[in-house]
Amino acid sequence: MSSEVSFDVVVVGAGPAGSAAALRLAQAGRSVCLLERGPFPGSKNVYGGVIYGRILDDLVPNWWEEVPVQRWITRRGTMLLTEHQSLCIDYRTTTWGKPPYNGFTSFRPDFDQWFANKAVEAGATLITSTTATGLLRNDRGVVCGVRTDRDGDLTASVVIACDGVNSFLAKEAGLYTHTGKENFTLGVKEVLSLPRDVIEERFGIRGDEGADFEIVGGTQGLRGGAFIYTNRDTISIGAVLSLEDLSTKGIRPEDVIAGLKSHPSLAALVAGGEVKEYAAHLIPEGGYDMMPTLFTDGLLIAGDAAAMCLAAGLWLEGVNYAMGSGMAAADTATKAIAANNTSAEFLRAYKTSLDASWVLQDHKKVRRAAHFLLSERVQDRYPQLACDMFEQLYTVENPQRKRGALKILRPLRKKYGIGFRDLAKDGRDAGSIFG
Repeated sequence: MSSEVSFDVVVVGAGPAGSAAALRLAQAGRSVCLLERGPFPGSKNVYGGVIYGRILDDLVPNWWEEVPVQRWITRRGTMLLTEHQSLCIDYRTTTWGKPPYNGFTSFRPDFDQWFANKAVEAGATLITSTTATGLLRNDRGVVCGVRTDRDGDLTASVVIACDGVNSFLAKEAGLYTHTGKENFTLGVKEVLSLPRDVIEERFGIRGDEGADFEIVGGTQGLRGGAFIYTNRDTISIGAVLSLEDLSTKGIRPEDVIAGLKSHPSLAALVAGGEVKEYAAHLIPEGGYDMMPTLFTDGLLIAGDAAAMCLAAGLWLEGVNYAMGSGMAAADTATKAIAANNTSAEFLRAYKTSLDASWVLQDHKKVRRAAHFLLSERVQDRYPQLACDMFEQLYTVENPQRKRGALKILRPLRKKYGIGFRDLAKDGRDAGSIFG
């Protein structure tokens, strides 16, 4: 690298947000550098869920014909666990197994390399094994590029920071202040190797079909959630755990995974699986309320760096929000360069466009979801109550006559200390979040 190289835009981080931004900019005819600290895109990224591809429709037409898919998700469930019970809503459809598809599992190194290569094919310059160590500013204090740990700087009219949950660039710019551990969870997972036909038999799927289950409970008293989903010849099982609880309760995340693997409702699914990979990563859990300021003079923030991730409990989404924010950042940067105005006032249009889009509308709608889903009642008492209720409903006690659900519910509600006010409040909260 020469002592200084100039582009219209430097995008820091070749994850989904960065590659979406770089691809969009290259398609608009802008010179763009996609900077990645790992040896290749995806080498340092971890993901524990499903990628939803609708956002790709405009960027890569017919993307499903070439994206590196493990399985198309056609079975999705939400499971409540107690120590020895489970209750599951299990949805299946053949619609999700054909174009235009809904969601799919993919290994992040495969997906991220594919996506970054699409940006390169469109004209972006990819530089790997290089870390952005700081922001460059001109004599007016406007961000005008990044310093790197290699021999030279990268200058640009706009920098888009997609450098992950611990965004050093956003922090250096003074935009990221919600750094307390209460705003983060730790995602951990094991990838277990099993023969493809065994996976398909155990999960009731065929061909390229896949299954994904989100789990409430089973996290040994730690606030969080768990998951299990299928790849082609592996199963991923893991949990998303409160960083605050992990630091105070002395329970190790790998012990939580071991407990999930031995749970009577999950053990048969993973039996005989050989651990192929163990991974962990921080997740911004606070959602909309912990988002940094998304812009300043010459700088935009996107993806996990902007806390755009819905991980609490039931979604485990992030990649689609990252891509959506990256595209919006690219569009704003393109307009700013055309207007020769990269001031914070002009770049405010990025936040305005996100406010009007599904990205922030979704985040605003569920801004209280993390607090609700990580509450003690939802995490512990409701799974116990629901499982006990259905156990009694399904238990035959002849010659005693059958009891109705309300007669079963009343004593269970008292047993688990859930009053009518609690039910009403939680019902209103759930309605506002999911309604």
